[in-house]
Amino acid sequence: MRLGYGLSLEQTQKLIMTPELRQAITILQLSALELSTYVEEQLLENPLLETQEENLDVKGEPEHNSTEESPSDDKWDVDWQDYFHDQDENRSRQERVTPDERQRFDPFIAAAPTLQEHLLEQLHVQKISAPLNVAEYIVGNLNDNGGLTLTSEDIARETHVPLETAEMALAAVQTLDPLGVGARSLEECLRLQLPLIPNCPPELSELLKHLEDLAAGRLQKIAHALKLSITRVQELADMIRKLDPKPGLRFSGPGDVRYIVPDVVIEEIGGEFIILVNDVTVPRLGINKTYREALRHEEETDTRKFVEQKLNAAAWLIRSIEQRRLTLYKVANAIVKWQTDFLRFGIHHLKPLTLRDIAEEIGVHESTVSRATSHKYVQTPRGIYEFKFFFANGMGRGHSSESSITTEEIKLALREIISSENPKNPYSDQKLADLLKVKSMEISRRTVAKYRDELGIPTATVRKRY
Repeated sequence: MRLGYGLSLEQTQKLIMTPELRQAITILQLSALELSTYVEEQLLENPLLETQEENLDVKGEPEHNSTEESPSDDKWDVDWQDYFHDQDENRSRQERVTPDERQRFDPFIAAAPTLQEHLLEQLHVQKISAPLNVAEYIVGNLNDNGGLTLTSEDIARETHVPLETAEMALAAVQTLDPLGVGARSLEECLRLQLPLIPNCPPELSELLKHLEDLAAGRLQKIAHALKLSITRVQELADMIRKLDPKPGLRFSGPGDVRYIVPDVVIEEIGGEFIILVNDVTVPRLGINKTYREALRHEEETDTRKFVEQKLNAAAWLIRSIEQRRLTLYKVANAIVKWQTDFLRFGIHHLKPLTLRDIAEEIGVHESTVSRATSHKYVQTPRGIYEFKFFFANGMGRGHSSESSITTEEIKLALREIISSENPKNPYSDQKLADLLKVKSMEISRRTVAKYRDELGIPTATVRKRY
């Protein structure tokens, strides 16, 4: 065997993730609100970027920019003349409104108070016997549910007060609205809410000592312990279920978002489905005229290099945003073709669909479809859904391989069966599997239990009424 050194040429192909490609992938994954925030950040970083509103003069008239080709336009890989021409056309089509008229339509959003704000406001208007700073310390240590993980000893030690003072402050906090805050256990939380029950029966206080058995549906055991009939125990349990085990969740937390902005809107007009990509929250971007003029006058200087670099970055951002919009439209259009029956007739007509089906339909890779639909919502005539809702798994209907059903359809059938059962003799999971089989939905008992849990439906023992 001969060993030695030598030179050889070899041609290989590699996929290199350039910063521009990485940015395009990032933009594709962003929702409408996230994209709006991302664009605002880019506006601060890149001086060549500006919003279309900034291009209007003081009278609200669009500026008329020259679209003459600069001497070195042919060096760039982007046709800037087309970009600038389109930009000027878009500007001229904008609605011409005065600043006063524009201000009149600015949205005003009132944020809901947080739990801490709601409780502190009550403390500051009430006269409590305990020190205010101790009560404020307790409120500041409540979790999102309104519960307290500190003991009275912890409070006394941290606030440097006697134990009796700490307990007085805690008792004061527990009288605030909503009742149940400041509790250190589920039993204490529900017990604090008993005054909310009209004509609260005395047995209810004793029943709270058996919450574990109540959750497991062991009503017979509770009835024996309390020396009550099982029917009476069930009546008391129904009263307890009206109480709120997490009273703090009724209030917003810092930075909570309590609404969904759909990224795509699908509307049926005249029997035809129209697709709109919702990008109204994203500022319309353009290229700053002042910097464009600098390219025509600057020679090969550092200033020109800086402007060229930022110009290419700005153009790539505009291109990536447009590519995101086109990809979203193509994906939504393909989904409409597959799920037309669902959009018209409801969940029973939802068809099995995979990322590969859509990818082959629009001619892209599955990962592109995955990124385009990740954490995004679509508004349809049937309601607002996550994109992933339409990618429903399917299984054969009975012994036929030509017809298939989705898991959503099975869950709907499962819910309908349980809602119509005799509450005194609810169906077991095996019985539910048998009833689904009659509907040509052959799934195992274990799968029934899984779907039932996902629907938030308890076991037959807990569902049983006496």
